[in-house]
Amino acid sequence: MTTVEVLVIGIGGFIGAVLRLLLSDLLNHKRRMPIGTLLVNLAGSLFIGIIFGLGLSKMWTMFLVSGFAGALTTFSTLQKEVIEQWQSGRKKDAVYYVILTYGIGIMLAYIGYFIVSI
Repeated sequence: MTTVEVLVIGIGGFIGAVLRLLLSDLLNHKRRMPIGTLLVNLAGSLFIGIIFGLGLSKMWTMFLVSGFAGALTTFSTLQKEVIEQWQSGRKKDAVYYVILTYGIGIMLAYIGYFIVSI
């Protein structure tokens, strides 16, 4: 990996991470289900599918997928929120959240890819 590629991923990651933080803070406020995190993960899945379906250059794919979408979507926050739900006795919510995130996320990635590949 070249220095330019590292910078491209880093810049995309910075933008994605800031956007995720803003959306999560705005949408997760005092809700039973962490809607903000769910939405950024699902939107990121759709976005990744679209980017791969478009067949962009390596540099654009690195910026948009590895950088931006990689930082926008969040595995660590999902895990933290699932543990918090589980520990607070909301086990059904925790299971539902995981199923929604992974089940719908995979479908959205495929749909995004399919839509732009037609």
